[in-house]
Amino acid sequence: MADQERFIDKSTDPAVRQMIGKAEKANVTTVWDRYEAMLPQCGFGDMGLCCRHCLQGPCRIDPFGEGPRSGICGATADVMVARGLDRAIAAGTAAHSGHAKHLAHTLLKMAQGKARAYSIKEEDKLRAVALRINIPVDNRAINNIALDVANAALADFHEKETPVMWAATVVTPQRAKLLGNLGLVPKGIDHEISEIMHRTLYGVDADQVNLLLAGLRCAVADLAGCYMGTDIADILFGVPQPRLSSANLGVLKADAVNIAMHGHNPVLSDVMVTLAQKANEEAIKAGASGINIVGICCTGSEVMMRQGIPACTHSVSQEMAIMTGALDAMVVDYQCIMPSVVSVAECTGTPVITTMDLCKISGARHVEFSEENAAEKAEEIFNSAIENFARRKNRPVDIPDIKARAMTGFSVEAIVGALKNVDNADPLKPLVDNIKLGNIRGVCLFAGCNNVKVPQDKNFTVICRRLLKENVLVIATGCGAGALMRHGFMDPANVDELCGAGLGAVLKAVGQANGLDGPLPPVLHIGSCVDNSRAVALAVAVANYLGVDTDMLPVVASAAEAVSEKAVSIGAYAVAAGLPTHVGVMIPVTGSALVTEVLTEKIKGITGGYFIVDMNPDSAADKLLSAIDERRRGLGL
Repeated sequence: MADQERFIDKSTDPAVRQMIGKAEKANVTTVWDRYEAMLPQCGFGDMGLCCRHCLQGPCRIDPFGEGPRSGICGATADVMVARGLDRAIAAGTAAHSGHAKHLAHTLLKMAQGKARAYSIKEEDKLRAVALRINIPVDNRAINNIALDVANAALADFHEKETPVMWAATVVTPQRAKLLGNLGLVPKGIDHEISEIMHRTLYGVDADQVNLLLAGLRCAVADLAGCYMGTDIADILFGVPQPRLSSANLGVLKADAVNIAMHGHNPVLSDVMVTLAQKANEEAIKAGASGINIVGICCTGSEVMMRQGIPACTHSVSQEMAIMTGALDAMVVDYQCIMPSVVSVAECTGTPVITTMDLCKISGARHVEFSEENAAEKAEEIFNSAIENFARRKNRPVDIPDIKARAMTGFSVEAIVGALKNVDNADPLKPLVDNIKLGNIRGVCLFAGCNNVKVPQDKNFTVICRRLLKENVLVIATGCGAGALMRHGFMDPANVDELCGAGLGAVLKAVGQANGLDGPLPPVLHIGSCVDNSRAVALAVAVANYLGVDTDMLPVVASAAEAVSEKAVSIGAYAVAAGLPTHVGVMIPVTGSALVTEVLTEKIKGITGGYFIVDMNPDSAADKLLSAIDERRRGLGL
């Protein structure tokens, strides 16, 4: 217990603190140790005032005006900061859209009969997506529709005269017109990423406002990539529906072959879960109780919300899953995977298996995965994990006896379906009526990662606890959702403890109408990072119902412990969609007073959205509530 209190500045999760203590005693270096070794961090970089985009640098600008006031090429602080922000948005867009492109190719191969492990799980979703992007569906074979949708998706990556369909068709008509008037409708997803890299090259765009507008257009391309990824994953793997599961390191089993699926792509993980039962027989022959698949980060969210697979841990604490000594394989695809998992695994004998050509890690075993050989590669991974279990089955493991119950899988379709059981003729009416009455004061989306600069999960839990008590409906994605589920925020049994009376009554009424043995959970888990598109879809549905644009809704967002460039691009498209968006760590833009002012104030007059940067969770909650109340007053509520 003394050790756990000692590590409260590192993580608020007791299971993680237990493993940090174990790592310290075993002299295993963790992310927190590496962070402390980096202190003090570069103040120039923290403010966005360093540049190494050409070979004359690196350059740095003195924020106090006593040293250099421009880079060697003459770029000012404003230009330097804007270029750096744009590149972060482009990187985040490349990650999300790369995920979507992979899924589009999977859909294409499935439709062509080349990927036999995959099928259309949701024909209704396929038809709905096809109709939205003007593909005919009547009297057509389902595979032909899938082929057209896959080709339309891939076409959205290239520059073309028509707008990106997964951007232009997913926002309100008013927002589409506004983005068009501002020149913020992307011409092609890959085109916008490429153009950002061109315009931020040495000697190209040096107008900070022009740079920021281009960054916003690229962020809208990120929305398109996220939305596409969600759509195609739902088509191939199923639209998530509410289901009970559990979260935290306690989901590991000492007597089972434990396989952690880590990363962001469901193309392999879904096949692994589907084929696990077949591998069970071999696991039992090796002396195990069976195969136990668990999730880490967004790959975990994908299989959790569709198949009930438990979540082991998230983001900054990924090394701690290995420290238990109980993992027989950590199988990774891409994104948010610390290279350090390999060095930590060397201490425990855990195999780390990479599966994608674009994400290899020195020291890891590589099993090259493709859709055509998905079943064979899954079997190879199962065999590797079973062999590891046979080696470690008589060795002690250290699994914290800590896990939380979590109800997950709240797709927009699931939310609307639940509301239909309250009012079948007009399902959005109960939601809107409760917003008007004040039982639901507003809605907040929690997204993003854990950041080692913040005691893990603290910002998420402090802000969320406050908002729930103030009757704000909370939805969550990614590792932000992971933080909340591990602390009991997705357990329906905790509604009375966590929620205000108005919100609690709504959650109970909807739960009762749906025949649940209790209310909906305090926080609704809507999916992985790309599934922030579900939050946009829900906001657009409510806005269209009310006949207003999304910038008038009492809806806010918070990336309370942001770390990845993906969080920057998500935040930027939330602002482009008109949402007040909180970031709980410092964005590297403060070296430019102008860029900071544009992002936090002036942009409000352009898109209606704006950034709230506040590292104090208590005052951040106040600002989010204030933004919600301002929107309520604008609607006359």
